[in-house]
Amino acid sequence: MNNACCFTGHRDIPVSQKPALQKRLEEEISHLIHQGVAMFLAGGALGFDTMAALAVLKMKAKFPHIRLILVLPCREQTRGWRNDDKKIYDRILRRADKVVYASEYYDRGCMQKRNRYLVDHSGVCVCYLAKAKGGTAYTVRYAQEKGLRMINLAFPASCP
Repeated sequence: MNNACCFTGHRDIPVSQKPALQKRLEEEISHLIHQGVAMFLAGGALGFDTMAALAVLKMKAKFPHIRLILVLPCREQTRGWRNDDKKIYDRILRRADKVVYASEYYDRGCMQKRNRYLVDHSGVCVCYLAKAKGGTAYTVRYAQEKGLRMINLAFPASCP
């Protein structure tokens, strides 16, 4: 699993930060590829997950051997999403190399189950952790407990 990287991050990212974050994300993915990482696991949520999945798909043009694995909480994840967001999600879903569902249907534990799967199948975690609460903070703590190498793109250095 040292050749696998998962992503976790907040859904809400300030619009002013998105261009710089996208650039850092692409640079980090390229750096990881050069270190032998070939599998990238993304959770399919809005915000950072979507940015990460799109960045991996963009990098596949240059590095066709890499794989995007979508690890989704349930099949109905996009229920209640805006149509524009659903279109992007569907495009990512069609282009992913593999899709794993943590649960068939939404239940109280499916998000946490998805997050644990991401970590349990990775050696590196690229995160966007700007606040220490919520699902992202839980996933980062779990990844740290599991000994994953952490890279936090919300700050200049690795996770605090």
